[in-house]
Amino acid sequence: MSNIGVAVNGAAGRMGQRIVALVHADEELRLAAALESPGSPAIGRDAGELAGIGAVGVPVAAELGDRVDIVIDFSTPDGLVQIAQVCGDRQIPLVAATTGLTDEQREAVLSASQTTPMILAPNMSLAVNVGMTLVREAARALKNVPGGIDVEIVERHHRYKEDAPSGTALRFGEIVAEEMQQTKHRHGREGQVGPRPRNEIGYHALRTGDNVGEHSIIFGALGETLEVYVRGHTRDSYAHGALAAAKYLVTKRPGLYTMNDVLGL
Repeated sequence: MSNIGVAVNGAAGRMGQRIVALVHADEELRLAAALESPGSPAIGRDAGELAGIGAVGVPVAAELGDRVDIVIDFSTPDGLVQIAQVCGDRQIPLVAATTGLTDEQREAVLSASQTTPMILAPNMSLAVNVGMTLVREAARALKNVPGGIDVEIVERHHRYKEDAPSGTALRFGEIVAEEMQQTKHRHGREGQVGPRPRNEIGYHALRTGDNVGEHSIIFGALGETLEVYVRGHTRDSYAHGALAAAKYLVTKRPGLYTMNDVLGL
């Protein structure tokens, strides 16, 4: 399918602006709509000017219009819930990249996949999603190492990120726990915590400057260590993954898909 009409939800945010710019530069895509929450100071402004690429003739709006083939969401949890309902009602495919959802919000978003195709991923980076496959293989191979394996997850993001640990770090932990059956998830350590339990995964969240995202998944055994490390250099790594997901999803039947489907893993 060529000239796919893309709506960007959260178009005035840092990621939304990069999605706008890259959609406009992609010959297979066209920017069909740019959305922000009602009351946003960006309402009415040209989405291209906000993104630093010059006017593109698409004003930022609070409601989704017609001629949209797919929505890419980098907004807020509440914003994602609202656009997911719209996409479900109108059967518009949805690439959802917002993190920090509560269980209730996640269920509300997922309900739209009953009537429209959806990808709900904690991270759109292609490298991160390959890293998740590598982490699963490592956890599966190392779970019975003599002396046991200690797993620690360290993530770094910019000072403006509101949720911690990142949704990506939590997903890495879920993958490890699925393979190695850890039952305790500890977020940081302080004081006399005693010897490290064998059934624990440790998480550590760093917030520094404008860091776009780093994740280290550390498998520590007695005598050796394996570390899977993924670093994003610019936000374009997430944006390119979201565009790849949109191109994949737009022709699919209703249902929930994953970045592994996009990558063919």
